[in-house]
Amino acid sequence: MTLSAAATTPPSRSSPARDKIMATAERLYAEHGFANVSVRKIGEAAGQRNKSAVQYHFTSRDELIQAILARHAAAIEKHRIAMVAALDPPGRVTRREWIACVIAPTIEHHIELGTPSWYGRFLAQTVVEPSLREYAIQAHLNTPSFRRLEEIRLLQGRYHDPELSERHGAMIRQLIVHMSAELEADLAHGRVDPAAAERSWRRLGENLITAVCGLSSALVGDR
Repeated sequence: MTLSAAATTPPSRSSPARDKIMATAERLYAEHGFANVSVRKIGEAAGQRNKSAVQYHFTSRDELIQAILARHAAAIEKHRIAMVAALDPPGRVTRREWIACVIAPTIEHHIELGTPSWYGRFLAQTVVEPSLREYAIQAHLNTPSFRRLEEIRLLQGRYHDPELSERHGAMIRQLIVHMSAELEADLAHGRVDPAAAERSWRRLGENLITAVCGLSSALVGDR
């Protein structure tokens, strides 16, 4: 099966002003939360003299947030596509390999972002915002690589119980999102040495893979 990132790549409608607004919004939302950041404040912080600059590029706050999520999802998908494509034959995929394909691409993206970064804390805010939570989840799940992982899961007969499968996925998301946000904050505030950022991210990735493997074994046994 050939996988392509085209389905998750955001539109090419881009400009320096639009990119600056997105980067500024991500930082402000990550640091202060959605309730404390107005669209006007984003425009001012992004250096836009036109008070309607944000509305010109994005019709609403939610469209702005969705554009940020889509950009990150597309970047993560590039890593996951390569990992999933290497799972051959799918019938022999171990649980740890499958879980690594879920977690490692996000870790690689965090490393690429450098320090300081804001995506981890931004995503943590998004997944608890009722109007944005489902979009944030589906931005990653509705991708070629995740659909292929789901096919492999079904081929191997794991998680026949839909309720258990959904709960398992939610637990994984909570671990990845909030532990990543915590490390990102620690790096940004000097609680973890920024010079050791890559090592810290890779260690977190390995810890998350091990933790999720243990969680999966506890929930569904050795299937």
